[in-house]
Amino acid sequence: MRLILLGPPGAGKGTLADRLTDRLSVPHLASGDILRAQIRQGSDLGPAVQKYMNSGQLVPDDLIVQVMISRLTQPDCAAGFILDGFPRTLPQAQALNGRLAEVQAPIDMVIYLDAGEQVIISRLAGRRVCPLCDATYHLQTMPPAESGKCDRDGADLQARPDDQPQVIRTRLQEYRRLTEPLLEYYAAAGRFVRLDGNKDIEWVYCQAQQVLTKTFSSTDEP
Repeated sequence: MRLILLGPPGAGKGTLADRLTDRLSVPHLASGDILRAQIRQGSDLGPAVQKYMNSGQLVPDDLIVQVMISRLTQPDCAAGFILDGFPRTLPQAQALNGRLAEVQAPIDMVIYLDAGEQVIISRLAGRRVCPLCDATYHLQTMPPAESGKCDRDGADLQARPDDQPQVIRTRLQEYRRLTEPLLEYYAAAGRFVRLDGNKDIEWVYCQAQQVLTKTFSSTDEP
């Protein structure tokens, strides 16, 4: 199964992807996590990536395409993947489709999570992440067992620089300008579904499961 999750930051793509990756047995490829790994690892791309991410701007197409296409070539993606946060622009989508066409592995489904600005700001302002393993928590809806500590490794949880309210608004402006044209692009290609990202994750996950089950029978599911 090769799945793309689209939607504004804070719409719930990452949480849904974490649920679906267990069901589908394919890796969850979150572009933000992959880019932050470039920063932590001190790669040549790290400083350029950090500059864009901290300001709330999208990483340029050529840079993100280079990073993500490289990740898709790794062996664990052979049976499929769930893309979260990529592609975010039309040129990125075209580059991705070109690469997948080369290996005859087209996208099977695109799920778009639509959510309102106030819902998004509330979600992101309360988000905390582990600097070591990228585990994500929320102060109100998904707190860690021990306040301020990661359940997995005990590291001190942090607020991401791009989760500040003003940076969130910048990210949403960038999203509307550059990412919303993808909706028409993928809708025209078929197998495109819009879900209400304002709902809680249990509802969204249930709806996503129904969509996948209805679209792919047990005999032809990728």
